Amino acid sequence: MVTIKEVNTAKQLKTFIYLPEKIHQSHKNWLPPLYLDEEKFFSHKRNPAFQHADTILFLAYRGEQAVGRIMGIIPHEYNRKNGVQCVRFSYFECYEDELVFKELLLAVERWGKSKNCKEMVGPMGFSDKEPQGFLTQGFTEPTMLITNCSFEYMKIFIEKAGFESFVRLYQYQVPLTENVMERYQKFTQRVEARQSIIVHEFTRTRQVRPFIAGVFELINNSYKDIYGFSPVTKKETEEFANRFLPLLNPKLIKIICDLSGKVIAFVIAMPDLSGGIRKAEGRLFPLGWVFIYYKLLENQKN
Repeated sequence: MVTIKEVNTAKQLKTFIYLPEKIHQSHKNWLPPLYLDEEKFFSHKRNPAFQHADTILFLAYRGEQAVGRIMGIIPHEYNRKNGVQCVRFSYFECYEDELVFKELLLAVERWGKSKNCKEMVGPMGFSDKEPQGFLTQGFTEPTMLITNCSFEYMKIFIEKAGFESFVRLYQYQVPLTENVMERYQKFTQRVEARQSIIVHEFTRTRQVRPFIAGVFELINNSYKDIYGFSPVTKKETEEFANRFLPLLNPKLIKIICDLSGKVIAFVIAMPDLSGGIRKAEGRLFPLGWVFIYYKLLENQKN
């Protein structure tokens, strides 16, 4: 028998956050989240995204054992701007148990209907800036930070439940051969020769901070037509900066401004910290930060 319970206590929330590492314990490509970050994300007090949405968390149990989880989200601002009445399901995990899968989906569907929602889509979080979708191929590929890693049975179960593919997302691996690099260097030299732009390069994180507002203003203008995009508020800008800047190598950040100082382009190359995070099992303390720090140093040397 499957029992679905709404998450209402700190103990249940802890179960919700840490359940995926049990489900994926034999999944060699799965990458645990940074749990301090995860605990902050699911905190109504510390995550400003909760201010703009109705949310609910469910856990599925067989007996006393938690066997699945799901989050329901109604993004009011997005729904209003796009003229839809949509509930999203997200952070969806379960063992290979189709009944558990169906019951969790049904729980979000019922909750959404009680809030007058007419359609359901997912996996999708508060916005496009979170892990989204189920894997449909590439199951043997390593997982990158902030991307979903799901078993193939999740794709099978969602299709059997009557859901159809609505948006396809792609990740690309680009080999940086000498020919590719030479081509870009020549293009860069031609653009810089026009003296109509200013390229900013950095050696310290604090040098990046004055440009953050301009970067997110550009994101809000450029990404507005991407499915699921929600404009980043000033408060969320600060939260994203505090969350991700410590993980970035400032030497791998390039920001381009026009002659008036307006940000018109940027690129961020993020070091692959997955090896360190796996060794740390997603935990910074007591010693997990050491694995991540040395992985960061290794990337900087390379």
